[in-house]
Amino acid sequence: MKLAFVPLVRALAVTALSSMALSAMAQQPAIIFDMGGKFDKSFNEAAYRGIERWKQETGKNYLEFEISNDTQRVQAIRRMAERGANPIISIGFAQGSALDQVSKEFPKSNFAIIDMVVNQPNVQSVVFKEHEGSFLVGAMASLASKSGKVGFIGGMDIPLIRKFQCGFEQGAKAANPKAEVLANMTGTTATAWNDPTRGGELAKAQFAKGVDVIFAAAGGTGAGVYQAAKDGGKLAIGVDSNQNHLQPGTMLSSMVKRVDVAVYNVLKSYKPGVSVLGLKEGGVDYAMDQHNAKLVTAAMKTKVEAYKADIIAGKIKVADYMADNACKY
Repeated sequence: MKLAFVPLVRALAVTALSSMALSAMAQQPAIIFDMGGKFDKSFNEAAYRGIERWKQETGKNYLEFEISNDTQRVQAIRRMAERGANPIISIGFAQGSALDQVSKEFPKSNFAIIDMVVNQPNVQSVVFKEHEGSFLVGAMASLASKSGKVGFIGGMDIPLIRKFQCGFEQGAKAANPKAEVLANMTGTTATAWNDPTRGGELAKAQFAKGVDVIFAAAGGTGAGVYQAAKDGGKLAIGVDSNQNHLQPGTMLSSMVKRVDVAVYNVLKSYKPGVSVLGLKEGGVDYAMDQHNAKLVTAAMKTKVEAYKADIIAGKIKVADYMADNACKY
């Protein structure tokens, strides 16, 4: 009896350990980065910093996947759900339809998406008031411009990027009612997020027309804009992450979108529904550091801070392009 009992105990112990391991694995969150990859120096990389912060604080690990083509989204999210990951965080609006589909297939799993709203009971959606942050860098662009002409270069031509453009135009015109704003979109497909060559070409064309400050909301394409600005002795404004360090002396500022904070908050306190982060919530802002300190005068900063305070207080209402698919201000 004793000899039979020992293997039985061992078997039970192994089963218990296996269950514990599966349980531990089930508690691992997962993050799915979109096109451009987690080191795009922009949107995805901000998300990476957020989950890395959570990892360092908790000592826990996470699962990850980087989308390289449009067909992978549904499969990637579904695979994470099958592995028991919780929560599963999709980065970027482009994963919206895939997440909507998979979240229905796994009603007991928790999902989140950054930059898009998916109306399912097991999904937390985090979106931003990009137009508010864009207003601030638009004002800064006009205040720094010597020609009175500023430019905007977007990535994929979608309402979300028009939202950036509209906010930028409002800020530029608020600081200088006579300011001219030139705008171009890089393309109509997902490749528009990672085409620095095209970004550089569009920037050079705008500079040739008298523009001397360009705001790029174009993911990896922005790198070409910033290089063109450096080569031409002009100024550029980064987006999503603080990109001031990419071309020091050229980057007037960056419109920071705190995707890192959004990801970290989801992991710390998951809550299905919609969260909206604007200036008031610290979700968007403009970046100041040692790399652009000499480009932004005290008077410029005072003016931009005043706009910021007025937006937070509700004295200035920045028009949201996505509210009615038009830039009305």
